[in-house]
Amino acid sequence: MTTVLKNKYAETGFPNDPILLDPKMIVRTDVEAVKVVVDACLRPEKSPLIKSNLAENIGIHSLWFKDERNRMNMGSFKAIGATYVLAREASEKVGLNASEDDLKKSLEGRTYVTASAGNHGLSLANGARLFGAKAIIYLSKTVPTEFAEFIKTYGADVVVAGENYEASMAAAAEAATQNNWTLLSDSTWENYSAGVDVMAGYLIMASEAFEECPVTPTHIFLQAGIGGFPASVAAFARRYYGNEPKIIIVEPTEAPVIQASIAAGKAVEVKGEVSIMGRLDCKVPSLAALSSLASTANYCMTITDQESTDCLTELSNNGLATSESGGAGYAALKKAMKNHDCELSSDSKVMLILTEKETD
Repeated sequence: MTTVLKNKYAETGFPNDPILLDPKMIVRTDVEAVKVVVDACLRPEKSPLIKSNLAENIGIHSLWFKDERNRMNMGSFKAIGATYVLAREASEKVGLNASEDDLKKSLEGRTYVTASAGNHGLSLANGARLFGAKAIIYLSKTVPTEFAEFIKTYGADVVVAGENYEASMAAAAEAATQNNWTLLSDSTWENYSAGVDVMAGYLIMASEAFEECPVTPTHIFLQAGIGGFPASVAAFARRYYGNEPKIIIVEPTEAPVIQASIAAGKAVEVKGEVSIMGRLDCKVPSLAALSSLASTANYCMTITDQESTDCLTELSNNGLATSESGGAGYAALKKAMKNHDCELSSDSKVMLILTEKETD
């Protein structure tokens, strides 16, 4: 698999894409509707947009980091994802002007289940706690025990099942069917579109970043797992900025599922070893996300585990401590600049997302 792939479907998307025939599978950009619910039920503080002097080290005009490390005190951009979906369901039941007590009881009796590499599960657990529901989170055996224990502190039940994310998702889906629970994945597949609703929550992050940034980025690097995060941000970037920014999708060499799918012109499953970039180590794409990225992304590129690790000290020394997954965009920027890829130059104005806090 090549390190950098130029997306030949940019602006047009996959030809004869069946996903586009299902309105429920279209990645949304209606941040105004999301804000109504978020402001009424969650009221999160904005996360900062940081202009970094690291631009000088790399040799570009300017560098901006959208810092999601403390979003809702949960350490990840996904804090407003599943939590948003439950907030929306709560507000639909008791009203946007409901009291805090009514909101806390609004989803009593409901049980939500999902699989997660960590952060999505935490968001679902938080939403269930806020609105009186029960959350059951399936984790694969590769997720650290410490993270499982952290999710439990939010009141969720944790089930360890499967050798990887895909296996834990299959187990969660089966449990939902058998027990009449609500499956709330952040992914999408044939006849399952709830992940599009989760992705809509990420629009808050994107809108904050774009509204605050004083320049139009020439490049936006977005790390990808199943594709939900970059698809949401990229779709909103196209609405906000048009086609001007070059959007680059970043993946581990062990899990280049978006790159491989765009190269094939359709969704494919990839094989590979376990990556240290655990939140990005996904081998099957979200169909709705992939369909959207086929038209919104300009490039796909991969980075090695070593490349992701090598940048962490530099980020930490500049007040930007994060995990290998959180710093993947920066690692990719350095690699692309070094190799003269992705149309980068000394005039480039780059935006990156620190997607999560530092992990052990």
